[in-house]
Amino acid sequence: MSHFFSVTYDADSSDEENLVSSDEELLYTSEEGSSGEELLEEEEEQEKKKQEKEEKEQIQAGNGEEGENNDGDDDDDDSDDSFGRKRGRSYFLKKDFAKGSSRRNGSDSDSESEGEEKRVVKSAKDKYLDEIAELVDQIENYSMVEEWISIGTQFDLLLKLVSKYPQHHISVPRQFVRCLAILQDVLDQYKANQKESKKKLNATESKSLNVIRQRVKKYVKEYPVELSVYNKDPDSFLADDGEISLSVTPSVDNFGGKFSGASTADGTPIPAEKDLFNALRTIIESRGKRNVDQKEQLIILRKYFGEAETPYEQISIILLQISVRFDLYSKANYMPSDQWKVTLQDIVKLLDILDSNRKYVITETAAVPDDIANEPKPNDKGVIEIVGSIASFVERLADEISSHLLVLDPHSTEYIVRLRDESTLYTLLLRSQLYYERIIPESELTEIQGGQLSRVVLKRLESIYYKPTKLIIFSEMKAWSAVDVERNSEIYPRLSADAGPQGLDYTNGLIDSLCSVLYRQSNSIFRKKSVLCHIYNYALNDQYYKARDMLLLSHLQSSIHTADPQLQIHFNRALVQLGLSAFRRGLIHEAQQLLQEVAISPRQKELLGQGVQRFQMQQSQVDKQRLLPFHMHINLELLECSFYVASLLIEVPLMAQYADYAKRRQSSPKAFRRVLEYRERQVFDGPPENARDHIMLAARALGNCDWKKTAQLLENIKIWGLFKDVEAIKKMITGKLQIEALRTFIFKNRPYFSKCSISNLSEVFELEESKVRSVLANLIRNDDINAYINLKTNTLDFVQNEESKPNKLQELVLSLGEKCNQIIERNEKLSMGGYQIQLDTKKLGQNRSYQNRK
Repeated sequence: MSHFFSVTYDADSSDEENLVSSDEELLYTSEEGSSGEELLEEEEEQEKKKQEKEEKEQIQAGNGEEGENNDGDDDDDDSDDSFGRKRGRSYFLKKDFAKGSSRRNGSDSDSESEGEEKRVVKSAKDKYLDEIAELVDQIENYSMVEEWISIGTQFDLLLKLVSKYPQHHISVPRQFVRCLAILQDVLDQYKANQKESKKKLNATESKSLNVIRQRVKKYVKEYPVELSVYNKDPDSFLADDGEISLSVTPSVDNFGGKFSGASTADGTPIPAEKDLFNALRTIIESRGKRNVDQKEQLIILRKYFGEAETPYEQISIILLQISVRFDLYSKANYMPSDQWKVTLQDIVKLLDILDSNRKYVITETAAVPDDIANEPKPNDKGVIEIVGSIASFVERLADEISSHLLVLDPHSTEYIVRLRDESTLYTLLLRSQLYYERIIPESELTEIQGGQLSRVVLKRLESIYYKPTKLIIFSEMKAWSAVDVERNSEIYPRLSADAGPQGLDYTNGLIDSLCSVLYRQSNSIFRKKSVLCHIYNYALNDQYYKARDMLLLSHLQSSIHTADPQLQIHFNRALVQLGLSAFRRGLIHEAQQLLQEVAISPRQKELLGQGVQRFQMQQSQVDKQRLLPFHMHINLELLECSFYVASLLIEVPLMAQYADYAKRRQSSPKAFRRVLEYRERQVFDGPPENARDHIMLAARALGNCDWKKTAQLLENIKIWGLFKDVEAIKKMITGKLQIEALRTFIFKNRPYFSKCSISNLSEVFELEESKVRSVLANLIRNDDINAYINLKTNTLDFVQNEESKPNKLQELVLSLGEKCNQIIERNEKLSMGGYQIQLDTKKLGQNRSYQNRK
């Protein structure tokens, strides 16, 4: 129930205390629009009036008759409530009505109003400024005793109030500027006395102090002119707290930022901070926050770039513009092509500004400035260092184009159109390398600053190591044509069109020079990646022995299992390319050993970074970053075909040499034998459909010593067209087949012949007699056959003795006898009560016991 209804008004009683107390309760239930401060003021006024009335009652106690007459008058007045002047809906709040004064009858009571204070009605603006002034006074009091927790609490309330000043259509309150000046002085004094003072702050106080220091530092930068004027004359500055109006009206030039319009006592204009740096500071602070319109920020930065006057302003805007554009697409799968090209043009523009203004340098090792508006001072060499990283921008561009290519269909025209942007990216990599060569001396290549150059060199190496020689030379010529003729590289000289046609020597020198820079780095990742790229490039250009020696000297095969997955993918790619190089050179055993681990694995795509198997779960973002675009892939069908052909040339003669070859543990890979046995178990043997079917039929023909059919089947495989010199590879395979067919013939028919004519073997396998003799001599030297070459008769004479190996029929008889012995032993065990009979007896006993229980 409201306080208004808790006390009833008694017309007969004129007790002034009851009336006053009722008035006080009515004040608490007054109009809803009145604020808490108005109620407090009214309570104070009621207290004063109550004291005055008590004094009057004491005076009237001495005059009894006068008091009775007055009481009677009051009763008459109280009974006359319904008459008099018009009253509003809150008339009962006034004391004159309760007292029955003569004001109800239209007359003024000057005697009572003279001693009472009149209530002042303030506007919302005045109340707002009073609240700010009160908070500032409290902060000043707390600052005298260095109560940092209380200062922080009050300062937070002050900041919330100050943020509402646009609602009152005023400028920043001057009391806020005063508060900043007070806190700045207190913080400076505390810092000066901190070394001498033995008092230590606890964790909460130190945290509050750090927060206050950071916020004061932030707002002091926003109002430097106002603080300077306040420090000169605080009294005149605080004369009018409605707005900040300095001694001179701000001019139009203030927008440009040259001068603020304010002046010192001697008339010197005070420089003001540009709106440009305020906008940059705001954008920097908003990075990483939610609900930020980054497209609008890019529009603002583009507008201010046209208004920038100094190179420092242009560099600051472009650095922030590139970062904001990367942030805009940080959560997307890839950056759109048009935005990627705009970012690339921004970086090119930045490099142009740095080349035209050599005293400005962007580096990661520069000192971070306290305020972006203050241009860094030149160092001892006269160079102005600005914090930034062109290497990071270039790396991000390369990653974005790779991510976009992974999304596109590799067989579409859009993929090829997007792939053309790699030439412009390579040009940017070359310009970035030249920039870092200019600012980083050779003596600092192994230090922290040299790591920026190494990252750019590594990206340049990764963009060309997998390409053929002609494509590398084309990229080099196009990139150097976009660079000034006077400029040259210290790592490897430029390629000019006047130098004539270039070939493998130039590309080898380029790769060697780039890798030599990375080999000197202390970071092991740079060294390992450069070695693997070097090996891959050598193997791609059929320089097998160089690549093999480099792989063995690096000792990567002993520690690659502990490396990160991306480095393991590089190792697998280099290993496969080395195996293909050995196959192209006719080194069949080496090719089989190098290709075996990847070729027989069910996860070939994962090992080479070319995708995942269909049955696996969806990839994460980290797994997708390990994948390579389609144009960098190694053809898995070519890998499988090379491995199975090498296995065919090695294993088919061994299967003819040893009848129990399937049981031998020392036989190299079992994958080829499994596929061959699966093919032989097929009831219907249809025509070959893929490369594997061609190879399996060729293996069967080679087992029958028909090398011509084998060569024809292998030549019909279309995948050989991916090699550079197809005819040379086919010729090499045919020559290997002739030799292996000869060896297979000798192994299969040695039990049936005592002599074999070398001239007939030469005619059948279309080999020279000298070649046939060398093959037979190798067989005799390795003890594969027990024979000798008779030079008089030009024949191969087999030595028949007791220790000679059995023929095919004898081997079948021996195996059949072993199987019969196994069957006889099994029957004897069953008749004598073997383990199977005992098992049945146990089951029978269990069933009987179960029936007895029933």
